[in-house]
Amino acid sequence: MELICPLPLQYAQIVMAHGGGGRLMQQLLSQVVQPIFSNEYLNQQHDSAIFSVGEQKLAFTSDSYVIKPLFFNGGDIGKLAVCGTVNDLAMSGAKPLFLSCSLIIEEGLPIETLQSILQSMQKTASEAGVFIVTGDTKVVDKGKGDGLYINTAGVGVLADGVNVNPKRIEVGDAVLVSGDLARHGVAVMLQREGLDFDSEIASDCALLSPLVQDLIHAGIDIHCLRDLTRGGLASCLIELASHAKVQIEINETDLPIQEAVRSACEILGFDPLYIANEGCFALFLPPEQVEIALAVLQRHAAGAQACQIGRVKNAHEHGLLSLNTAMGVTRRLDLLSGEQLPRIC
Repeated sequence: MELICPLPLQYAQIVMAHGGGGRLMQQLLSQVVQPIFSNEYLNQQHDSAIFSVGEQKLAFTSDSYVIKPLFFNGGDIGKLAVCGTVNDLAMSGAKPLFLSCSLIIEEGLPIETLQSILQSMQKTASEAGVFIVTGDTKVVDKGKGDGLYINTAGVGVLADGVNVNPKRIEVGDAVLVSGDLARHGVAVMLQREGLDFDSEIASDCALLSPLVQDLIHAGIDIHCLRDLTRGGLASCLIELASHAKVQIEINETDLPIQEAVRSACEILGFDPLYIANEGCFALFLPPEQVEIALAVLQRHAAGAQACQIGRVKNAHEHGLLSLNTAMGVTRRLDLLSGEQLPRIC
């Protein structure tokens, strides 16, 4: 299959070095990966593939974690791996059940470090109510594994009537976020570079399934969910706007960003709208259900900062995300070429 816009090899190398969330990664996925593996399940283009086994509807997802450093303020690679996979299942409306854990260990990693990470994984899995039931272990030569990489896969079950999908986004939908933005990426970057801003910025890494299940039990008509990981809020909303063929409008003054995080981004030249989160998701729902949805979310520590940030509009151009700034100017937000902060998940 001939590519409409072929990717030069050096572009693919840049993408792989910088993780997902940027324009180059989207091109790699849509022009190289998707055409080769194309099938009805993969083409759902959701955080999990949804399929049925008999009368039971299941969700299945997989993710890999290459974060540096392995330990950071608010978590570690083990906690991140469990939260990330459980959260991907939750974004499909599924209740997580089982996880796999595959380890790629660099020769020389202290056994105490590995034990600490595995204990963190088990603790987080227990909190999520899931079991780690299978996996694999490989060891690579010293200097070729950066300590430890983790791959996880997860399986969850969907209740009858649950249909969370980007294709359900409608004009008029309210856009909510479940928490404050950009904390994870900033926390990891500050620790990686040994920077001190006289403030305790901790990753928001957290389990989101309890929030989603409570929304479902409250009868909220969830049209779409998406966790705001690599590429941050802006990349997520641009991707969803493109899939749903709508325009999304958000308001700068409504965005929940901690002052310490905002200050760090200003000093270092980063845009918090493109920085990864690991305990925050976007929610699309009918505007008349905003109040009850916020009440449900705000009962949880991870949802204490939940708020409405925008709405869905008719599309003059598919995939358009516009930001109403504090200065009263509206500007378009586009995908970045790569990732602002690589190796943060």
